[in-house]
Amino acid sequence: MGFTFCMIEINCNFADATFIQIIVNQSVFPIFEKLVSRQEKEQKLNQQARVIWFTGLPCSGKTTLALGIEKELFRQGFLCQILDGDNVRCGINNNLGFSNADRLENIRRIAEISKLFLSAGVITINAFVSPTNEIRDLARNIVGEADFIEIFLNPSVEVCEQRDVKGMYKKARAGQILDFTGVNAPFEFPSHPALIVDTDKDSIDESIKRIMEFIKPMISLEKS
Repeated sequence: MGFTFCMIEINCNFADATFIQIIVNQSVFPIFEKLVSRQEKEQKLNQQARVIWFTGLPCSGKTTLALGIEKELFRQGFLCQILDGDNVRCGINNNLGFSNADRLENIRRIAEISKLFLSAGVITINAFVSPTNEIRDLARNIVGEADFIEIFLNPSVEVCEQRDVKGMYKKARAGQILDFTGVNAPFEFPSHPALIVDTDKDSIDESIKRIMEFIKPMISLEKS
């Protein structure tokens, strides 16, 4: 089998970054259609890949429930991967802050990563504040409506603050943390979540049971 190598030289003295980006884009040739298909991978894994997207205020229970769902799915033989806000900010998104522009870029990257997991047939469990409809719609549009399961965790701000063992709400109210969602940055209630879970009323086990009952039909793939 022969291989063709192509070297592209870009003059770094160009002042127009947009022009450079056009040149770079013209040198990109995706091979998605040559990969083993998502459907074949799902058949091998006996599951349907989906992106389960937990959204809600800080300390609403996103990470706790994501971990619980991951363990239950794994116990039942499903292959899944958690993407958690704090984890990704330690790695691929460690250069981003909490401005609106950085929040958008944070979610854009996560959605693109989730899309790659989809193509591998893997169920992705995402736990992100993702505080605005604009941000959530960005993720939904990248992932695709059919594969995006938005779950809104809806305890009151007061309950979230009571759960805050790190004292983040207290620091935000004291002005020590800026752009903290729920205190000095807004949270917009989702306009069309697939499921709403009142984690100030239901226990962790009850919430996990309810979520599992909701998502199981969407991720199951029975072998013929």
